[in-house]
Amino acid sequence: MKAKSSLQTLDQFKDKHYGKVGTAMRDELDSAYENFKIGAMIHDARLEKGLTQEELAEKVGTTKSYISKIENNVKEVRFSTLQKIVELGLGGRLELSIKL
Repeated sequence: MKAKSSLQTLDQFKDKHYGKVGTAMRDELDSAYENFKIGAMIHDARLEKGLTQEELAEKVGTTKSYISKIENNVKEVRFSTLQKIVELGLGGRLELSIKL
């Protein structure tokens, strides 16, 4: 006899504990995750470029504290600031897409 598996996909887990996509609690979770991802991507790119938070902040015209808050998901980053961080600070290109 086969044992019933209790494994769930991430979406199944989120549906069960945070509601379906489109509910307030689920939308809040998904939004928070997107902000977390942005901070993590900036952190990884900064390290890849061999920059300290202070050096990145100087290139962008902001403070080390602000960069730290973005990387640690304490503060949401404005689009215009994100663009400066990516383009001026990291020498990259920010790409934006809309999914419907």
